[in-house]
Amino acid sequence: MNIILLGPPGAGKGTQARHLVETRNMVQLSTGDMLREAKDSGTEMGKMVADVMARGELVTDEIVIGLIREKLEGDNKGGFIFDGFPRTLEQADALSRLMAEQGQTIDRVIELRVNDDVLVDRIVGRAEQARQAGEQVRADDNAESLRIRLLAYYKQTSPLIGYYYAKDMLSDVDGLGSIEAVQAEIASLLDA
Repeated sequence: MNIILLGPPGAGKGTQARHLVETRNMVQLSTGDMLREAKDSGTEMGKMVADVMARGELVTDEIVIGLIREKLEGDNKGGFIFDGFPRTLEQADALSRLMAEQGQTIDRVIELRVNDDVLVDRIVGRAEQARQAGEQVRADDNAESLRIRLLAYYKQTSPLIGYYYAKDMLSDVDGLGSIEAVQAEIASLLDA
């Protein structure tokens, strides 16, 4: 089974993806992780990624699709979890074409729904606790930066909600529930 996890920064996509990797033997395809891995790999694709990143530019959709293609050709175990991709309608169309090329499908799109104010409070609170414990914290884990990241997310990604809804692939989960409650809700969607 191949799924897409959608949700704003801090909604818990990474946490839920890790759980699915552990419990269902799925492969998490996180765009950020793939780019970092490629940059350090020394492959042709990796050299392209490193060059683009060194110039401070955004990696093109073509490069990201190329990285995903490489992963899809590997062992898919229990299926793939797309985390952080697609972010735009163009990327969604490109992913659809790639999956068809590979003889695969996206079986379900799960949106982790959140209340933005509660999400900001939760992330800022966690960051403050981590700081007090002497842990490393993202520099942009503050209310103002989070609101800017949320605005960018909704601007870019909200059209995907309608796109996948129209294709009857979208399910939503309360992303602000406990980790276990969200895991249970996702499991019931995947088992349905």
